[in-house]
Amino acid sequence: MKKQKIPVLVIFAPTASGKTALTFDLFGSGSHSFFKGKAEIISADSMQVYRGLDIGTAKPTLKERQELPHHLIDIASPDAQFSVADFVKLADDAAKDIYSRGKLPVVAGGTGFYIRSFLLGLPATPEPPSHIRAALREELETSGLEAMYGQLMAVDPESAGKINKNDAYRILRALEIYRTTGKPRGFFEAKISLREEYDFFTVILNRERDELFERINARVDLMFDSGLEDEVRSLIKSGLTSGMPGMQAIGYREFFEYGWDLVSDTSLIREKIKKNSRKYAKKQYVFMKGIPGARVYDIMPATGSENSAAFAIPEALHSDIKDFCNNVINC
Repeated sequence: MKKQKIPVLVIFAPTASGKTALTFDLFGSGSHSFFKGKAEIISADSMQVYRGLDIGTAKPTLKERQELPHHLIDIASPDAQFSVADFVKLADDAAKDIYSRGKLPVVAGGTGFYIRSFLLGLPATPEPPSHIRAALREELETSGLEAMYGQLMAVDPESAGKINKNDAYRILRALEIYRTTGKPRGFFEAKISLREEYDFFTVILNRERDELFERINARVDLMFDSGLEDEVRSLIKSGLTSGMPGMQAIGYREFFEYGWDLVSDTSLIREKIKKNSRKYAKKQYVFMKGIPGARVYDIMPATGSENSAAFAIPEALHSDIKDFCNNVINC
């Protein structure tokens, strides 16, 4: 007998698109919540995994998480590396647990690389011998990250173009693959078909670019109004430094880039965060191209609302999610 597939609703959208508002409207206490108590969220955000990074990553509040359970938030220390492989494993575990309790797993977030890997599976890249990994770590210590990035540019420019020059983990990983195999990371093709153990319904939310950028700018302003500077100050006082994985997040790394001394004017930092967030939003869709069966829905602002964050759920989106939920867990 074939093993029953686990149904999973997947909701992807770039930062500030309204993913969190949509999930609470559908599965929390929102006006469209025909499914309250029927689902739990698996966060697909590469930075919300880190404890202490609350305001800058726009985490749902503790109160919101009590209303609608979330998984894979606050599970790692900011000084620890959290990889896509870690995400897929933990998301698998969470999906199985949620479904075993008669609820619908909902994977929601904006880290397209994580979501794509969960939907299609991880590419079969080789693990390096221990001596290669150790040698690269030693080179990083002696030569510095800029030199390592230069090495990657020389042997695998395609990968280097996709990796942030401050992302030590991914730079070293790409170099590990090259030194182990003599081939660039892109040689190891990503999978193109959905994983067979799941029954996926994949939603991609789309917003008009100018409106999205306005929302991003407004969100960054709200973060500063909500105490982002104090949060960064607290993280630094706790011992976190610019080289730690959690501090590579947009909204945090910019404070280090400007040599922030905890006293200086932060207007330049604020504008840099807005710029980096807008740039990142444009890139987020790249990883969602060609996902089999994915459906794109255009999200528009709510007419007649004074709340700039409000939006109208398209009738087609609401109906399609309701049908999927009813079919798989009898919402």
